[in-house]
Amino acid sequence: MQRSTLLCGALLAVVAGLLCLVGEALGLDTQHVALVGGALGGVVGLVQERTPAQRAAGFVIGLFVAWLGFAVRALYLPDSASGRAVAAVLVVAVCVLFAAGSANRLPLWTLLLGAAAMVAVYEETYTADSPAFLAQSPSAATGVLLAAGIGFLATSIQRPQPATPAEPEARTEVPPPDGEPTEELPVNETREFATVEGERP
Repeated sequence: MQRSTLLCGALLAVVAGLLCLVGEALGLDTQHVALVGGALGGVVGLVQERTPAQRAAGFVIGLFVAWLGFAVRALYLPDSASGRAVAAVLVVAVCVLFAAGSANRLPLWTLLLGAAAMVAVYEETYTADSPAFLAQSPSAATGVLLAAGIGFLATSIQRPQPATPAEPEARTEVPPPDGEPTEELPVNETREFATVEGERP
């Protein structure tokens, strides 16, 4: 298991580095989201709960819900603590509704991870220039989705395997001291024997 963990970690590290280098070469905004997206996508790949498709779908939906939360803030809510609080409550509530509506086929933790990924990579940019939401948010969402997708694939291909439980030791029967099998008396015969023994002088 230790060897598998090391291989999985090395693969994730290589993926994060390549995202930074390739993203800069191709003009993609992945160098700023490589670690966050790759790590969170790796978590979705590592945790073996529900099918990989359900986990991936939950992550994508959660990210989209957080993007809608930014849209609501930009269009309707003030750029203040109260506005951010309302948006946070709405995002979490919608994620919970998605999980409950799917009968937990979409794990809640994947939805929350997707929402956290979007907030982590875009909150600072939104605070600096909220009117440019429509121009800046798509590139942030695309970059973190790409990084998370590669991290998810990396950990799905090579994930740590659980240790196999040790087999129980075989029990050995110890024969009686005289080497002869003992015969248990039925309950009634045992009581009668005890009564007779008690009546002897």
